[in-house]
Amino acid sequence: KENRHVIFTGNGYSKEWPEEAKKRGLPNLNTTPLAAAHFNSSKAKALFSEMGIFSNEECDARAEVMFENYVTTLTIECDTLVSMVENAILPACLQDLAIYQTMPKLKGERETVYAAIQTQTDKLKDLLSKMPKTIREEATYLCDTVKPQMQAVREQVDKAEGLMDKELYPFPTYQELVYSHHS
Repeated sequence: KENRHVIFTGNGYSKEWPEEAKKRGLPNLNTTPLAAAHFNSSKAKALFSEMGIFSNEECDARAEVMFENYVTTLTIECDTLVSMVENAILPACLQDLAIYQTMPKLKGERETVYAAIQTQTDKLKDLLSKMPKTIREEATYLCDTVKPQMQAVREQVDKAEGLMDKELYPFPTYQELVYSHHS
């Protein structure tokens, strides 16, 4: 009964959950860097040590591995995104724009969207070039600064996907990935 306040049978992803967690005195560690930082907190170390699970050094080592894994994974995702945009998306955008050379009035917002892809990708590359030096700082920077910029790139690429002829778009669309087994 004394731990009943931590049992929650609702939607932990809802907008209401952070407030509910606060009422219950529970942390809301909603990102990997936040959660990994608590793995080797003094409270966690005391618990793990008392139960004979991990020593303090093992807690520190595991937290370090969590941060390294997060940084490595997100860095690979960033590099892949930049590569996909520069080597496939932008060339497809140029091909698509070329179709409208004789009738520029029909190109709509293509030029603006395609230029925004380049601008947002350049911003992402700039952010990647300014990575902090410690693994914890890198993880937090990637989470709080780089991931939102990745999303900004994606939003522009999603717009381009909607504008571009599907024969020009260099990757399978979400719809093709999910429903291609029906054709």
